[in-house]
Amino acid sequence: MNDNMSYPVMLTLMVPKETKSYKHVYFICFLALYLFILCINIRLVVVIIMEKALHEPMYIFLSHLCINGIYGATGFYPKILSDLILDSYVISFHMCALQTYVIYSSLLSEITILTVMSYDRYVAICKPLDYHSKLTKNTCVKLILFSWIVPTFFSVIAALLANLRSVCKYHIDKLYCDNWSIVKLSCTSSFVNNVFGYAITVIFVSFIVFIIVSYVKLISACKASLENRRKFWQTCLPHLLSMINFTFAFLFDFMYNRYGANDIPESLRHFLALELIVVPPVFSPLIYGLNIRAVRKRVFTSCCSKRNVSQKVHNLTMNKK
Repeated sequence: MNDNMSYPVMLTLMVPKETKSYKHVYFICFLALYLFILCINIRLVVVIIMEKALHEPMYIFLSHLCINGIYGATGFYPKILSDLILDSYVISFHMCALQTYVIYSSLLSEITILTVMSYDRYVAICKPLDYHSKLTKNTCVKLILFSWIVPTFFSVIAALLANLRSVCKYHIDKLYCDNWSIVKLSCTSSFVNNVFGYAITVIFVSFIVFIIVSYVKLISACKASLENRRKFWQTCLPHLLSMINFTFAFLFDFMYNRYGANDIPESLRHFLALELIVVPPVFSPLIYGLNIRAVRKRVFTSCCSKRNVSQKVHNLTMNKK
């Protein structure tokens, strides 16, 4: 590490278009999104924890997907909200590295959790008699640890490789820090970072291939059974939609980072940069919560019961008056 790392290095981030005119609008929108992400993900996690009927592998994996969504969103929203309210789009190199690690590990965890969920659905539909013997409590713990440890391992190495490079540029052309943006700040060769980045891409693309293969087998199994088709539409469709959304968002972000986008309109560049970290934490819990009847029923029932209790308390208070 060179001498300019011995004191705090400040980096500038991309400034949203027409910030002076729409700063408060941006702030309200981002704050509303962040609060919505926190509320809907925490709500699903609490329902899954409190309801014994939902203590099944699929719902446990879903709760970890929600926790990962909160984790990733917290790596982005507090920073952009402070930037908007303070009108200061700067970040220290070390905070940039921390934000990069949080966002990067969250995205990789998203892929591994979705891979684990696809395995769960494959066993549940294609091998229903072996489901409880294969998806034991110990197996679920191992799969959960796998979905967190593997992304953390790769994220730590990627962060170290990026942060040990000397810096000669001080502007990141995005609203947040990510690994490739830090790599581009250096004027030295990025060969090692490229090789490691492509290695990670191959590994996690293999996870996506595994998901695709499992879904080909799932669709084949569903043709022979009406019950399997029902399970597919109720539990597999949300997972498939989440995977499609995340894959397209990941490809957009990969192309944007690696090959630049100077000829793309600025508003579209903002969208492509944000889609990967904004949409999945909103999309996944929504599509699961609305489409899986067991989750939807309990969330709705819980909400209604609380509303009825509050109404009864209100009526009792009014009667006493």
